[in-house]
Amino acid sequence: MSLFVQKYGGTSVGSIERIEAVADKVATFRAQGHEMVVVLSAMSGETNRLIDLAYQIQEKPDPRELDVLVSTGEQVTIALLTMALKKRGYDACSYTGGQVKILTDNAHTKARIQRIDVERMRRDLDLGKVVVVAGFQGVDEEGNITTLGRGGSDTTGVALAAALDATECQIYTDVDGVYTTDPRVVDSARRLNRITFEEMLEMASLGSKVLQIRAVEFAGKYKVPLRVLSTFEEGGGTLISLDEEDNEMEQPVVSGIAFNRDEAKLTIRGVPDNPGVACRILAPVGAENIEVDVIVQNISAVDGTTDFTFTVHRNDLGKARDVLERVAAELGAKEVVADDKIAKVSIVGVGMRSHANVASRMFSALGEDNINIQMITTSEIKISVIIDERYLELAVRALHSEFELSEPREAREKL
Repeated sequence: MSLFVQKYGGTSVGSIERIEAVADKVATFRAQGHEMVVVLSAMSGETNRLIDLAYQIQEKPDPRELDVLVSTGEQVTIALLTMALKKRGYDACSYTGGQVKILTDNAHTKARIQRIDVERMRRDLDLGKVVVVAGFQGVDEEGNITTLGRGGSDTTGVALAAALDATECQIYTDVDGVYTTDPRVVDSARRLNRITFEEMLEMASLGSKVLQIRAVEFAGKYKVPLRVLSTFEEGGGTLISLDEEDNEMEQPVVSGIAFNRDEAKLTIRGVPDNPGVACRILAPVGAENIEVDVIVQNISAVDGTTDFTFTVHRNDLGKARDVLERVAAELGAKEVVADDKIAKVSIVGVGMRSHANVASRMFSALGEDNINIQMITTSEIKISVIIDERYLELAVRALHSEFELSEPREAREKL
């Protein structure tokens, strides 16, 4: 008998019919003798509806009260699923995040989990009950309701699986796994049977929307086997696990291609090329809580100045440009140039550690399609490039073809 933690997203519980279907799926696992903990999101669209109500009352909703409001969405789904399970003859009990003591810090709307009291859940599981828990929420030390931010139900599921030492955490959603890239861009994109935590973390951070980044971090830290499956189709999904647990002889060179359209680029030209200038540029940007991604500083010109370029999320461009204009005036720089028509494309794979010429293959494939590379950043298992946004889909298709990602792994190993 195994202990499974299953998380179902908003589309999976978006109607009474879908909640009934989830109950059937959970009942099947319970009938096989497995212990079951189920984590639910609110019905699709419900959280947005509640947030909209808050903004109709306050221009800037009070964070504590906003958490109280939006946490109610999950209470609806956990109660309905529990009723559906009871109707099928299975004993079940629903709990909010506070009732199972998911303790968080007090950062309302973006709280982080600190610890979980599993005693109540263990007692129910020992009695043969299905435990149904509201995702996305917890309580702080003062008993205030907190929420974990967008996608927080994934993190709830992984955290409960870690605390309960579950056999596996299963994330049920509207896709049937992790793909080599977005199938809407590349028709021949292939579902991966297995991927490492490192690769999934890179893909999530680089634009893949399958899993919340924090959930992947949590799973990797506590070594929780994580599987992404479809609520609506049968199949094995994609298992995300530790690299050393992979029993295959070698990893493929590239496992997937991620991309992000929400990028913008800022360049401050003609700044003095002196020690500490990078800090003088970026510290004010960071003080405004603006995250900086790719950074490039040119070599010094003959006049002792340099150009400094970095990327930010497109939503932060206006604020970042205002900050940079002030910095430019202080430093005596020539000008600030902004570009919101860029995109980031990345190749990801743990096999890159042991294969040479990966970068040259990537750059060659882009060059053959006359796609100019504006910026480059790398890590052990990823290479990211900044390009003109209009060439994004062309670049993804070119790289998918270059690294033969449409072919099953077995076929690629024979090449």
